[in-house]
Amino acid sequence: MGMKEMTKTKVYVGPLLELPERVGKTVQLEKDKEVAVFKLSNGTVKAVENKCPHKGGVLSEGIVSGEHVFCPMHDWKICLEDGKVQAPDFGCVKKYETLIEEGDVFLLI
Repeated sequence: MGMKEMTKTKVYVGPLLELPERVGKTVQLEKDKEVAVFKLSNGTVKAVENKCPHKGGVLSEGIVSGEHVFCPMHDWKICLEDGKVQAPDFGCVKKYETLIEEGDVFLLI
């Protein structure tokens, strides 16, 4: 490993039961940084930067299908597993780790 492990900050998102399935929730990190949080139909929670790499579309307002979100602006398809934009488009968004503890959802930043 070599590199010392960086301590991650836990950011509270909300109760898991209150996260609507397949509907994005916006979490404000800093004044210019937002994260889109999604509860997928399989119960897992994924989080990515809330901005499409194409024209900055708000991903939390996109349509979720399986493990992908479609940007509401130009329908770019982005994988919530790895943050990669699907072909024929290209690019990626920053992915964030999520943690579920005692029924509460957190981002690990």
